[in-house]
Amino acid sequence: MPNELNHELIDNTAQKRFEIHVDGYLAFEDYEFFTTSQGEKSIAYLHTEVAKELSGRGIAGYLVKSILDEAAAKHLRVKPICPYVRAYIDKHPQYQDNSVFHNAAP
Repeated sequence: MPNELNHELIDNTAQKRFEIHVDGYLAFEDYEFFTTSQGEKSIAYLHTEVAKELSGRGIAGYLVKSILDEAAAKHLRVKPICPYVRAYIDKHPQYQDNSVFHNAAP
């Protein structure tokens, strides 16, 4: 499987989701902002969805990596409510210190 993934991550604030458009199809992650008990601005990732036409192409992983990198760049703690995002963080320890379900304070 070639890894030429380099898609634009779009923050659709009206629908509270990050989107990637590929070949006329949509992959997205629903989110909401919150504040941790430590007063840190944070983002909860609620649901990952990828059009079935895009399955098997690494789009979901690319999307999740992109949103986790975006959160880190904006100094946002993450709450991976979505099972896919949580499993991704489980497998990629570099994101665990920023997750309130892993190493970060809730």
